[in-house]
Amino acid sequence: MLVAAAHALDEIARAGDHAIRIEPPRLDWRGLIEREKDIIRDIPSRLSGLMAKRGVDVIYGEAAFVASNVIRVGSREFEARNIVIATGSKPRPMPIPGSEFLTTSDDVLSDPTLPRAMVFIGGGVIAFELGHVYARAGVEVTILEALPQLLGSFDVDAVAQLLGESERLGISIHTKAWVKKIEEVDGRLRVSFAKDGAEYRVDADRAVNCAGRVANVEGLDLGAGVTVHREGRIEIDDHLRSRSNPDVYVCGDAVWNSPQLSPIATYEGGIVGRNIVDGPKHRPDYSHIPASLYSIPAVATVGLTEAKARERGFIIKVRSNDMQGWLSARTYAEPVAWSKIIVEETTDRILGAHLVGHAGEELIHIFALATRHGITARELSEMVCAFPTFTADIRNMM
Repeated sequence: MLVAAAHALDEIARAGDHAIRIEPPRLDWRGLIEREKDIIRDIPSRLSGLMAKRGVDVIYGEAAFVASNVIRVGSREFEARNIVIATGSKPRPMPIPGSEFLTTSDDVLSDPTLPRAMVFIGGGVIAFELGHVYARAGVEVTILEALPQLLGSFDVDAVAQLLGESERLGISIHTKAWVKKIEEVDGRLRVSFAKDGAEYRVDADRAVNCAGRVANVEGLDLGAGVTVHREGRIEIDDHLRSRSNPDVYVCGDAVWNSPQLSPIATYEGGIVGRNIVDGPKHRPDYSHIPASLYSIPAVATVGLTEAKARERGFIIKVRSNDMQGWLSARTYAEPVAWSKIIVEETTDRILGAHLVGHAGEELIHIFALATRHGITARELSEMVCAFPTFTADIRNMM
């Protein structure tokens, strides 16, 4: 909901490119948060109704393992042939002085007041998605990342495009920045960090923990049922079963080594369900699943990055395009329009696609379809598309 509002602000900001004169917009942040809450409010009741319709007993309470196939909820115990852990994730705690002043992305999505300045500690997906929303709403945004590379799972050239646009918006980004402490000074928060041997500090109204998320399994007493490692990591096999207790399955964000995305949680849940019914025959395949970082413009990706493709020994053709000068990008006054398509030279298979802007969050599904079903680069480039559309540019991206 917040990204959609930021999209509207972005389009209004570019109205002048379309010869439209318009007064500077004002965002009613409280109204936006109320709209978000109103739209999602009935989702739990709809899901409860669906469970009741399908004859599923929903028991509310905190569960914990008693034995390998037994859990307790309150005073009741339940024994089952199979148990599924699907508890989602929670923000990873940050062991720094003053961490009690940190808020989480969950807090931010419920905050009806628009701050003057925000610091995101951790330069991951959440920081850039929320950072772009707040920057377009006029908030002073700073992102601090301890590692030298931002968004390590994305193609480095795609990230470079995003960074350029983020800095154009006024977002201040620091890599190799180690946060030392957070303290309250004159009613605001002061974040002190070290970078390149020097000490810096930035003042803000909010400091947000964006250091990633971990499985939300604390309190399940997992040791009574499965073997668990640091940060609640449950070792699983190719069928999403616990290696130490094959009667227990794991899916969604509680899986520590798959992308924490809601479509993947649904996908894994389906695999777990089929394995329980059919026996352990089904395995997840994440290689063809697209993902998007919903900044504005969005960064969309599927398959291998260029670095990963070379690392795995593929002989590849790389097609990189700065599309800002293309007719479609100029028509919509896109500030960023960029693509990189990676093709295996010997087979003409599309190994990866990476898009920034240019409706990439929608176009990426065509590339995902191609990678999953073996549609070659030539076959895809020969597809006739309606014009004028961004999709019609796919042939030129090749």
